Amino acid sequence: MEERKVVSIEDRIPKLKQTRRKKANRRLIVYLTILFLLIATVIYLQSPLSNVRNIVVEGNDHVPEEKIMELAKLSTNTNYWKVNDKEAEKNIESHKQVTSATVDRRFPNTVHIDVTEAERIGYVQQDGKYYAILENGTRLDGSDAYPGGDAPILAGFTKETYLKEMSQELKELPSSVSSLISEIHWEPEEGNPYQIRLYMNDGFQVQASIRNFSDKMPAYPSIVSQLEDGAEGVIHIGVGAYFEEFSSSDKEEGPEEEETQTGETAPEEPAIPDEVAPEPEGAPEEADDGEGESESAPGSEQSDQASTIQ
Repeated sequence: MEERKVVSIEDRIPKLKQTRRKKANRRLIVYLTILFLLIATVIYLQSPLSNVRNIVVEGNDHVPEEKIMELAKLSTNTNYWKVNDKEAEKNIESHKQVTSATVDRRFPNTVHIDVTEAERIGYVQQDGKYYAILENGTRLDGSDAYPGGDAPILAGFTKETYLKEMSQELKELPSSVSSLISEIHWEPEEGNPYQIRLYMNDGFQVQASIRNFSDKMPAYPSIVSQLEDGAEGVIHIGVGAYFEEFSSSDKEEGPEEEETQTGETAPEEPAIPDEVAPEPEGAPEEADDGEGESESAPGSEQSDQASTIQ
């Protein structure tokens, strides 16, 4: 039988101690590492290193970036880890010109804000200033000296009901068509309170109705393409679309006025009867009297008729 090697306890004790010492050192290193990380985290959270450094705002055309940051309660002094995305979005959407907002934190210290603004469908003029009308028919309080080129001017809308309905129709209208409109005038009639007249950027006028405006107006570009070059008039878009060309009197109002003025002096021109009067050879001698001469001038035509009758 083979003899087993016997190791005495005195030889094993140093190895056990060394193994235990290594385990203890490892645990100590782990504990110290965790403690160091905790201390570093606390220092980081309490220091300016944890503040927001970059705030990126996109999608805003009319609402200032500073106003959006103010509503979101964000600044470069805000702690990155204390930013409440949902609360910031709710605060931004409380602005009447903002329809939706998205707030996204991007590590290590950037906050990204994406804003969707309400579309401006027109401008209303009042007291020499222009007020923007939003897609829901709301009129903004702030005024501009001149309207922006992003929407037409709405004129004559004295009733809020028709203005909101017109705003809804413009919202549903394609931007490729709405960009062709310069002005929209409300011209109600006794039998048709929804009648409107449009002045287009290309010089044409369009007579339409508010109620079916978004359904009928998209046909405008195809209608214009069928007209002759240089044509001027009114395009009627209703039950059926047709073109009414301006008459020559509408185009030449100035020349007509000059003709009417010259026409008033025209009756003074005919002095021909004075030349025709001496033609009859057998004129009576009574014409030599003073009274006969005065009567022959204005009544020259009657003397001629009398001569033809004889």
